[in-house]
Amino acid sequence: MATPWIPLTQPEQLRDIVQESHEHPVLIFKHSTTCSISAAAKAKVERQWPDASLPADTPIYYLDLLRYRPISGQIADEFGVQHQSPQLLLIQDGQVRYHASHMGIRLSEAGEALAAK
Repeated sequence: MATPWIPLTQPEQLRDIVQESHEHPVLIFKHSTTCSISAAAKAKVERQWPDASLPADTPIYYLDLLRYRPISGQIADEFGVQHQSPQLLLIQDGQVRYHASHMGIRLSEAGEALAAK
């Protein structure tokens, strides 16, 4: 199954993501399209997606940092997590439950963070 990326292109989407996170967990993946480490991390997420221990309805938003950099700053302000690239954030109940960057990104750890709640 392919990773169901949802483009994150509008600042208003963050408000919707916070609201949505009260219904089910939401993932945000921040990606630099010119960085080889970011490309490797994105490929890793795509490989792990079919086996991720996340609820089936977990959406994964994709932020192209080169095109929408201000949104990354908005994410850092909204959730209190320093900007990194690449970076994966798991949002639940309006708060970050898991975040990792670079090759430390693991969907299994995001699932474990949900289980530990």
